[in-house]
Amino acid sequence: MKRLDIAVVGAGPAGLAAALYLTRAGHRITILERFDRPKPLGSGLILQPTGLTILNDLGLFRDILTPGARIDRLYGADARTGRPVLDVHYSAQRRGRFGLAVHRAALFNVLFHAALREGIAIETATEIGGLDVPGGKASPVTTEGRSAGRFDLVVDASGPRSRLKRHARKPSEPKPLAYGAFWASLAWRGEGFDPHALLQRYDRASVMIGVLPIGRAEAGGEPMAAFFWSLKPDEAAKVKAAGIAAWKDRVASLWPECSAYLDQISSFDDLALARYGHHTLSPPAGPKLAIIGDSAHSTSPQLGQGANMALLDARALAHAVATSTDVDAALSAYVKMRQRHVRVFQALSWMFTPFYQSDSALLPFLRDRLVPTVARIPPAPSFLASMVAGTLVDPFKPLGLKEPDWNEMSMR
Repeated sequence: MKRLDIAVVGAGPAGLAAALYLTRAGHRITILERFDRPKPLGSGLILQPTGLTILNDLGLFRDILTPGARIDRLYGADARTGRPVLDVHYSAQRRGRFGLAVHRAALFNVLFHAALREGIAIETATEIGGLDVPGGKASPVTTEGRSAGRFDLVVDASGPRSRLKRHARKPSEPKPLAYGAFWASLAWRGEGFDPHALLQRYDRASVMIGVLPIGRAEAGGEPMAAFFWSLKPDEAAKVKAAGIAAWKDRVASLWPECSAYLDQISSFDDLALARYGHHTLSPPAGPKLAIIGDSAHSTSPQLGQGANMALLDARALAHAVATSTDVDAALSAYVKMRQRHVRVFQALSWMFTPFYQSDSALLPFLRDRLVPTVARIPPAPSFLASMVAGTLVDPFKPLGLKEPDWNEMSMR
């Protein structure tokens, strides 16, 4: 394909990764970012073997490995009885797979600095509200009604609240999920906590408490943990009205070891409230428009696939552009490359979330009695590890990629 002028809307992981891939392929890229200064949003996440494969393909694996925290296990127990509910080990899979928990700031910094090294143009304080497609070119339009330029292709990586996804062939909006979470990034306190595991405690499906070691937000920083407590966003005001002490007492009653983290929270101002929604655009494309990341598909973070899916989207789009003769063909190829993987994991998330975040009494009862038993019987351990790793359906082959052998990578 000829050299294209491409606008990437949004400087999050999806947008930055797409910009890096497309720049290296010889295209002219302009990132349009709504903030005055590009910055990360959110706390911690786990980069799965899927996302790590993309970062390795971009030459950034070592850069992200340094600030991250290796995760070998996901473990959850009933808060009242201590009975194991979930125990997933990456070692149940081949290739030495593992997760890498990172602060979002660390992931952002690695991708953003790579974009700066490539000399990618970034226009800040530019919030895109719509798209015109006059004369075969695409023109992103700001919320103030100003054209941000004319491009051969626009990539929407602006997140679940994207205004551009309404220009998809079949637009849809996220369906709000009943449960969200309070979360905070806190100093890591290791006593009683595994530094290589995501640990969770459950009280039925209405309460989920989690502690995730996330490494360092920046070089030389102190080790950190992401702490979260699930609740209905509509009930946040009621919880706040009862006071921070009452909330902390409730958390400590369910998981006493969390006191080391609760002591770092002095008020609700130290907590952010996350709201979640579920939607899947089919197809994630429109005229001269490719939609990637949370703009294209968002869901509960229960399976932890969001950032990893976004990175896969970025590679898929770049591979589609590289192997197609024109923009329309590239968009069709991109949709096809990601269709099966996205559908499977969106469906899995939709299916499993109510077992961990819902008002149901039956579902957590079944979870607590069936999952611990079934999960120990082959091939269940391998299946669960594949689901967590994001590889239950092969995401790599359609993108022209091969997953590294992580045993070899860790020895280099």
